[in-house]
Amino acid sequence: MREQVWERRLTSALSGDGQEPALVLVEGDAGMGKSRLVHRLLELPRARAVARLVVTFQASGAFVVADPLGGPEPRVGGAEAASPGVRLTACQALEALLASARPALLVAEDLHHADDDCLALLRAQLREPPAPFAAVLTYRPEQLRSPGLPLGRAVDYPARLSVVRRRLEPLDEERVRWVAGESLGARRCPQEFVGRLRQRSGGVPQVVVDLVRMLRDAAERTGRECFSARDVDEAGVPVRLAELVLDRTAALPEAYRPIVWAAAVLDEPAGAGDLAAVAGFGGDTGRTALIAALEGSALRETSEGRYGFAVPLAASALYAELPGPVRERLHHRAAAMLAAREPVPWARIARHWRGGGRTEDWLRAAEHLVNEDEAAVALLEKALDVGGLPPDKRGRLALTLARGAVLGRRSDGTARVLRGIVEDPALPAADRGEIRLELGLLLHHRKRRFEEGRTELRLAAYELAEAQRPALAARAMAALANPFFPGASLAENVTWLERAEAAADASGDRVARTATRACRATVLMNTGDLEAWRLVARLPRDSADRASRQQVARGLCNTANGAVYLGHYRRAAGLLSEGIELAARNGAPFLERVGRGTALFRDWLTGRWEGLADRCTGLVAEDGSASDARVVLALLALAKGDWEAVRDWLPRGVPPSPHALREAEVEGAYESCEAPVAATAAGAHIRLLLARQDVESAAEAAASAWAWLGRKGVWVWGAELAPWVVEAHTRAGQRELARRVVAEFAAGLTGRDAPSATAALLWCRAVLAEADGEWEEARSRFQQSGAAYAGLPHPYARALMTEGAGRCALLLGERAEGSAVADEAVAELIRCAGELTDLGAVWDAARVRATLRAYRPAAQRRPPGRPAYAQRMSPREGEVAELAATGLTNREIAATLYLSPRTVEQHVARAMRKLGIASRQGLAKEVARIRPASGERDGAGEGASDGDGGA
Repeated sequence: MREQVWERRLTSALSGDGQEPALVLVEGDAGMGKSRLVHRLLELPRARAVARLVVTFQASGAFVVADPLGGPEPRVGGAEAASPGVRLTACQALEALLASARPALLVAEDLHHADDDCLALLRAQLREPPAPFAAVLTYRPEQLRSPGLPLGRAVDYPARLSVVRRRLEPLDEERVRWVAGESLGARRCPQEFVGRLRQRSGGVPQVVVDLVRMLRDAAERTGRECFSARDVDEAGVPVRLAELVLDRTAALPEAYRPIVWAAAVLDEPAGAGDLAAVAGFGGDTGRTALIAALEGSALRETSEGRYGFAVPLAASALYAELPGPVRERLHHRAAAMLAAREPVPWARIARHWRGGGRTEDWLRAAEHLVNEDEAAVALLEKALDVGGLPPDKRGRLALTLARGAVLGRRSDGTARVLRGIVEDPALPAADRGEIRLELGLLLHHRKRRFEEGRTELRLAAYELAEAQRPALAARAMAALANPFFPGASLAENVTWLERAEAAADASGDRVARTATRACRATVLMNTGDLEAWRLVARLPRDSADRASRQQVARGLCNTANGAVYLGHYRRAAGLLSEGIELAARNGAPFLERVGRGTALFRDWLTGRWEGLADRCTGLVAEDGSASDARVVLALLALAKGDWEAVRDWLPRGVPPSPHALREAEVEGAYESCEAPVAATAAGAHIRLLLARQDVESAAEAAASAWAWLGRKGVWVWGAELAPWVVEAHTRAGQRELARRVVAEFAAGLTGRDAPSATAALLWCRAVLAEADGEWEEARSRFQQSGAAYAGLPHPYARALMTEGAGRCALLLGERAEGSAVADEAVAELIRCAGELTDLGAVWDAARVRATLRAYRPAAQRRPPGRPAYAQRMSPREGEVAELAATGLTNREIAATLYLSPRTVEQHVARAMRKLGIASRQGLAKEVARIRPASGERDGAGEGASDGDGGA
């Protein structure tokens, strides 16, 4: 908005209708985008229509005329002969240009390089500006000869001149996310990566762009799919930034340079006294050196009384050029200074001892580290990578790193380091079991490597039991009892749960007992056992110790997830809110993200689709493995007909390839996400194959997915899978197999409290009846299922049931033309199309309208004759354009709308001609623009007289 204000002021000043002239002073550090802003200004229509002069001053005192009056070629002021044998100074050249034709728009870039004579000339120009007139002056405030005075001294501005100062600010995190996403892809940029990119670059646009380019180049070599904070740290320093900081440091008197070196070694803003102490300055020398560094822009006051680099990454460039002995001495001074603090900042001290080459001191400091700080985690990882550590010290450091690893903030290297530790035969057995426990949890929750994590947890359970540590053994067993993790059957989960409860009772440990209680509630909730609600209510929310409260938060988030999959959306909301809040208060960011992912899936189920895609991509940006958010994005894309996006968002390998015939291959495919999410993803994939008319592949995928769910044994998770499995088998002519699926599903739900799965079972039976031609029964089943979904509520599924019931009614109506059943169905389908459109399910709404056109009684069709749409798109053309805008092919659109591919091709061509678009790529943007105004849709669409070809 601020940019719009000054743009309007400049435009007004150049309008020539007596408006007051304007001066805009644009200040910003190197790389802040001053030149880009000027370029944007020069592209404004009014700026292009007036006489203008654009000059860029250089450090030599000369200037470049980038947009000369009366000449197309750039010229260099001060180096051009006015006549043979005569040389002009920069000031004389500028004066001649200004006098040759008084410019209406004057742009002077890099004013900090202008000499006194040129500044005097510009001051004179601004004291008596012509009309119309506007001037834009850009400069780096830190390099002005007179701080705060871009023109060298105060100017006697006339009263009629409007003067505005525009300071360019660093990019905020959202803008950095946009820049990174444009180049690297939004899905590859999680929150931790964007946050580190913003922090290390200082938000300076040019530095952000340079870093992103370096990361992109590195990713092309390594094939990296997702970036992390560590990638930013390891990317290096952009050449442009490195040269700038080294040049500014070299420009300081040699005696004062250690103050900048000290800032590089500390690598964080520090007070004047700390900088002087590390630099080895006494008395007033440190103060004098700091003032010189500030005046030379080598350092900056980052906050009141704190000094450092404008771009934190600049410290790395300078640090890399310090001679080893100088660097070590600076680190020694920093460590000694920090050791006198209370409380002792052990992480910072450990880093300085390490940088100073004092390994023993570094490792001794590392033993004091608390593992909740990212810097401390990085130091612990490095310490554990050092060879030759005594086993007892290595074990202590590893335990410090491992404890709470799954709930805290860990780098990508933590699992690698812990794996190396547990393989050390010299490690004490008790320590190995605890470290292995945390490693298994970390692999489960952070890496989604479920089979590997389960292997580590089984070993941990045995090792801890043998080491007589039943409380920790109970935690390992409780993790193995969690039914969310794929691979193990429900029966195996229950066996581990019983063992965990026995171990917890034997230990007498409060945290272990809380963990197993939370686990039992999770198992019962996710199997539709009513006893789960009583157990959840008894979880000790107000426990005195933090570890127990973390286990309660885990139980609340897990049972909330189970309640959502059961269909208890309202009751789940309370559990979810409570669990997320408890996790946030007790240092469990991982559980917070789990809860937020569950909330996104609930929003999809309950029809809260507005802004849902943005919320999902936000969570994916924070946590690249947010499988629930990814599946919701796939489901949204499927409803809109964006089928390529469905494939992109679905977890890799879910469901397995139809060619994966061996059980091991099928099981491995479901290892990429939690079991209930995998079941939902499999349903979405089967539906995608059906939509694309690949019925054979859909049936094969349905068979493997259903077999996998059967081995898992949690049938309530089939709510979003079973109907599409049955649909695939019936479409493939495999009705006996479909009946077997329905029978298994019904048996698995017996005695279970699972409203969503119960509604899905009615849906399955409706599909079977429709496939058998029993349209009356099918209609009744669809209606019963729709009523069940309405009670949850699940409006999207309810709309699909209305579609099914209406379709069957229309088929019945063909037997009795004009029957009341068919008339009622038409009205219901028109309402259904509107509801789906309101949700955003463009593809589904188009299919419903196509059903009406194909099956409704002749009396309901509009009269023959083509309406005169002239240059407006007809409703049918708009419908086809909407689907084409999502990326569907003509054949896929034809299958959806019961048209021929040739007819679709004609509709697309006419829509593009009427919209003035030359390619299908432009349809998405144009259709999105006009969609809110497309009030011509009549619900039933157009009749056959609109020129449709045969299907």
